[in-house]
Amino acid sequence: MPSATALGLPNVRGRLPLLAGLAIDSFGGGCAGPLMLLYFVRVAHIPLGTAGVLLTVATLFSIAAPAAVGLVIDRVGPRNLVVGAQVAQGLAFTGFFFGRSIWLLFLCALVSTTGQRVFWSSVFSLLADVADEGERDRWFGLGGMMQAGGFALGGLVAGTLLAAGGTTPFLIAMAANAVSFYLAGVLLLGLHASHHQRAAHDSGPAPLLRKDKPFLVLIAANTLFALCIMMLGVGLPVYVAEALPVPKWLVGVLLAAASVVLAAGQTLVVRHTEKLRRTSVLVVAGVGWAVWAVLMASLTQVPSAVVAAVLVLATAIYAFADLLHAATNNALAASVAPLVGRGKYLSYWQYSFAFASVLAPGFFAQLFEVRHELPWLVTAVLALVAAGTLAAIGRVLPTQTENLDTKAD
Repeated sequence: MPSATALGLPNVRGRLPLLAGLAIDSFGGGCAGPLMLLYFVRVAHIPLGTAGVLLTVATLFSIAAPAAVGLVIDRVGPRNLVVGAQVAQGLAFTGFFFGRSIWLLFLCALVSTTGQRVFWSSVFSLLADVADEGERDRWFGLGGMMQAGGFALGGLVAGTLLAAGGTTPFLIAMAANAVSFYLAGVLLLGLHASHHQRAAHDSGPAPLLRKDKPFLVLIAANTLFALCIMMLGVGLPVYVAEALPVPKWLVGVLLAAASVVLAAGQTLVVRHTEKLRRTSVLVVAGVGWAVWAVLMASLTQVPSAVVAAVLVLATAIYAFADLLHAATNNALAASVAPLVGRGKYLSYWQYSFAFASVLAPGFFAQLFEVRHELPWLVTAVLALVAAGTLAAIGRVLPTQTENLDTKAD
């Protein structure tokens, strides 16, 4: 039987509450996230374009969260920030369950997106803190696996709810997400202090980050990759429901399958790519996403009999690219970040996902209303731009992208 080392697994003793909390949190996200746009349309009776803009504006207001986290994370600790973010998101989805007013739903979206940004701006510092010496990359991979496993199960539930019809399934999704956030927060409170309280590094005001041009370029490129990631969850349910001749339950199956790949493979990817340059791994991911997006755009043109098969193939390519990216992007940021100020660098790294969250709902909804293939074609172009950028920056940072813990530790 393969050993934990051969599988790329770190030492998890005493840190199981963190892993369970990550999985439960992601279950709720997998259940409710893919249904959010349709929830606004079918439950709150808000037009698709308006719903996309509303979610985009709400996310835009949360854009300051990573910077705020960077200012306080060394003082209050990443675990406390992660727990607070879980509680805030639980309250937001409780509001989604009860609310129908567009302004109340906007407020809930604002709280939810802000909590989400705080969570993502803190959780990788928490994972870095809990890791034993030399195992930080493996903890990034394992944490991602737990989140992907939870999201996979949530995605299956989302597909089942979408196929059920009516408005009740959407309310069930909102309630399930609220409960998952509360439960995840409680579990994280059980994480022993010795596994999340490390020596603080007082890095002062955002250590020269605005002058670190290579890191800013990395953030920009990763923003485009993050947009590719979000296009599956944001766009696939609407694409299937409104434009493709395939069963609606296929949405849940595909979302779950993509997440299962992440849940099963991240530590193995870390194990087999740890000798490679991280930027090179990410270039391959970008090319994979471009191929996926082109296949998605082609679905309205291929014969109806093969649409489902092409959709499955496209999703498999997406999952491969996502697996490479998920196991590599945060490790790249950690390797580039200086020891003093690493927490702040990792917080600012989350701006790539924050910017993508701002763009994704409106990006997809507006382009989809012009032509159903358009958001996928634009996504393919952006993926290639990001891949080219990573290929170029890899030459500028030949030593900083080596997979060596000693460079960051």
